[in-house]
Amino acid sequence: MKRHNFKKLQIWSDSMELTDATYKMTKTFPDYEKFGLVSQMNRCAVSIASNIAEGTSKSTDKHFLKYLENSLGSAFEWETQLIVCKRQNYIEKEMFTDLEKQVTRLQSKISNFMNRFE
Repeated sequence: MKRHNFKKLQIWSDSMELTDATYKMTKTFPDYEKFGLVSQMNRCAVSIASNIAEGTSKSTDKHFLKYLENSLGSAFEWETQLIVCKRQNYIEKEMFTDLEKQVTRLQSKISNFMNRFE
C-alpha cells in the first residue's frame, strides 16, 4: 500500500473546513451547552479529520479503510448533532442548510475515496 500524505487529501482539507465552521458555530451556543453539545460537536469534527490523518499512517489498505470508516461514522454523528442544533434553535435555517450540504458532500467524498480501496 502506498501511504498518503493526509495534508494533500481533499477529504482531510474538507474535514478541516468543517472543523473550523464547527468551532465558529459552537462559540455562539448557550453557556450551559459548553460541556454538552459544544464539546461533543467540536470533538466529533476533530475526529473526522484525525481519523483520516491517522489512517494514512497504517501499512495496509484494510487498516486505512477502518480509519476512513471511523471518520465517516463521525461525519454522520456530527450531522445528527447539527440536526439537534436546529431543533433547539441554536442556529438559523440558512446556517443549518449550508452546514448540512457541507457535511453531506464530505460524507460522499469519504465514501467515494473508500470505494477506491474496496
